[in-house]
Amino acid sequence: MEKIEGSLEHIIYRNEENGYTVGKILETGHANVTTVVGSMMGVQVGETLLCEGYWKNDKKFGKQFVVEAFDVKIPSTTRGIELYLASGSVAGIGAVFAKKIVDHFGEITLEVFDIAPHRLLEIEGIGKKKLERIQSAWAKQKDVRQVMIFLQNYGVSPAYAQRIFKVYGQKSIEKVKENPYRLSTEIDGIGFKKSDAIAQKMGVDVNDAARIASGIEFTLEQVARMGHSCYPLEGLVKEAAMLLGVAFDLVEDALNRLAAKGRVILKLLTHKGGSPKTFVWSKVNYDYEKEIAAEIQRLKVFEDVFEATDLELAIEKSSKKNGITLAVQQEAAVIKSIEDKLHIITGGPGTGKSTITKVVLDICLETTESIVLAAPTGRAAKRLSEITKREASTIHSLLTFDFVTRYFRKNKYDQLDCEVLIVDEASMIDAFLMSALLKAVPDNCKVILVGDVDQLPSVGAGNVLNDLIQSERVPVTRLTEIFRQAINSQIVINAHKINQGIFPNITTEKDSDFFFITERQPERLIQHILGLIDKRLPKAYGLHKLKDIQLLCPMNKGKIGSVEFNRILQLNLNPKKKNEDMGVGHKKLVEGDKVIQTRNNYDKGVYNGDIGYLKKVIDVDKIVVVEFDGKEVEYEFSELLELDLAYAVSVHKYQGSESPCIILPIHESYNRLLFRNLLYTGITRGKQLVILVGTKEAVSAAIRNNKAHKRYTGLVAMLQQEEKGLPIIQIVPMLGAEGYADWVTKHFSENEA
Repeated sequence: MEKIEGSLEHIIYRNEENGYTVGKILETGHANVTTVVGSMMGVQVGETLLCEGYWKNDKKFGKQFVVEAFDVKIPSTTRGIELYLASGSVAGIGAVFAKKIVDHFGEITLEVFDIAPHRLLEIEGIGKKKLERIQSAWAKQKDVRQVMIFLQNYGVSPAYAQRIFKVYGQKSIEKVKENPYRLSTEIDGIGFKKSDAIAQKMGVDVNDAARIASGIEFTLEQVARMGHSCYPLEGLVKEAAMLLGVAFDLVEDALNRLAAKGRVILKLLTHKGGSPKTFVWSKVNYDYEKEIAAEIQRLKVFEDVFEATDLELAIEKSSKKNGITLAVQQEAAVIKSIEDKLHIITGGPGTGKSTITKVVLDICLETTESIVLAAPTGRAAKRLSEITKREASTIHSLLTFDFVTRYFRKNKYDQLDCEVLIVDEASMIDAFLMSALLKAVPDNCKVILVGDVDQLPSVGAGNVLNDLIQSERVPVTRLTEIFRQAINSQIVINAHKINQGIFPNITTEKDSDFFFITERQPERLIQHILGLIDKRLPKAYGLHKLKDIQLLCPMNKGKIGSVEFNRILQLNLNPKKKNEDMGVGHKKLVEGDKVIQTRNNYDKGVYNGDIGYLKKVIDVDKIVVVEFDGKEVEYEFSELLELDLAYAVSVHKYQGSESPCIILPIHESYNRLLFRNLLYTGITRGKQLVILVGTKEAVSAAIRNNKAHKRYTGLVAMLQQEEKGLPIIQIVPMLGAEGYADWVTKHFSENEA
């Protein structure tokens, strides 16, 4: 290993994700610059680097010094200080102010920043506000640098180092040394594997109790990401032991310790008539399901304050107003929705869910204005508003996030002010969101849930709408008849065929809204889809290639997964993407990119699945501006991990959204994920046009496979237990003695009572 020392004059290239840098160093005592390459996280122009490594001759770029390790010195020469300040490392100082400051203070410039920052007011153009900004940025970059240099030894990228610093601040190094496994639960984006790699480098033993406990909780998080709110004990022990590389008995012992501390819950459950088995919940997911069951029972106990008018007359009046005639099934759904305290309406496309919602709303408005409309996503809320001509909001914004408590302001202590709550796209609501929503519903409020239970379930843990229906504790209307306005749509007809296990109609008629294109070779399939999006569909239908066409993929990885499609479509559809390496963040985002938010961010008011367009990149401050439905949102560099490209997205991620045109590749290479409800959900996202590209064999395979991934949940059992098991202590204060006696008589047999 050789050593060189010098001032970093220029950064030619830097990968912000892994820190790989190509730069030019002016070595001490040398006249010419030296090219250095290697992982040099967070280095800034103007700093003095002490590098260890070796020399090599690159065929294309010539002699280079490959950096294996490095240390940083604060610049001491006036030239180095000016370069350092002008590099953008300190917010509020650019090239102009850097020159002014160094010209004024010379070699003691950085001492002024450290010891007497008030003297910066001597520089023309720096006032009190600018000084405050400079002082804050100076202190922050010093602390961040120290954390970055510490974490680089453990393979942590600058983006994650900034996230760690954002949470722990000046205690970052202390906290990581104390327990590296806390990163997996306290830092977004850092899972068990990353924190385990850090811990192993720190010398933590494989059988360490903290490691095994963290691995178990990580395994529960992983199964929750697959949609399970709980998991069979045997399966969890096996998964965790494989992950950790330890014996089963060590995992079982750790599980029992976690259960004793209340961090996990172990309980017997019986699924679909099988024998009782022990299931494991994380404490948080157990509470969500328990709360849903309790809140459903609470709402059932209280009478509906809403008093219906003459329903036949009200239906006739609404039908005349909207120019419609309800089918028998639809009319029954309206009546049940008005009569029941809680009611679920479920059905496929074209069965009139929207029509029923409009009629129910009209009838309710005759009695009360205190009606709230909501949906899980922004797009679903916007569509509900368009249908009803009345304001609808997302559930998140309805409940209002509190930035101090980090939870919703609307809750059981400060409930919503409404007498009727109608929620659309209810199949998308996970256990967490349903728990929060129901707690905020007043005792006497009528609740109507509308959704298609045959679609894919929620992205988050739980299978709430399906569980509510399966429990038979909430009245349900299942719509099966296609409404006559939709009977001519091949999208609607084929969606129902697929849902019934029947192969769809494939037509070549030009006026159809559903097409199938055969393409067996993955490479040709990619080119065919690119041609459709870039040229053919915009020309034939006048569709905007980004805003009106959405490519949905059954899976993310592979030759024809969403990741590869995004790479190809970004290069071909965005003229500002000149090559693979340009751009910011882990996905190399550039201006004009179509992006998707991948997690709920309550601070910014954007949520998992929201799609936007990257408006501009501010290089100096590493800030990206993204537009979501007309609202501009700023992202710092460390937050870019929340964004992904959205030229192609998974079917799951696009739930609750619609696009004028949907393109869905369907190919044998997706075999592990070819499920009927996935194909059905993808097709029902198209409003005007749906195009399947692939093979008929893959379509058939998906239709035959009705064994969608089983979701383990405890909600059905909890709902059925709540029906008879609501504690007396909860009931008496609500109802009083007489009311409680009536409730017992209604819900229990004579002997039980």
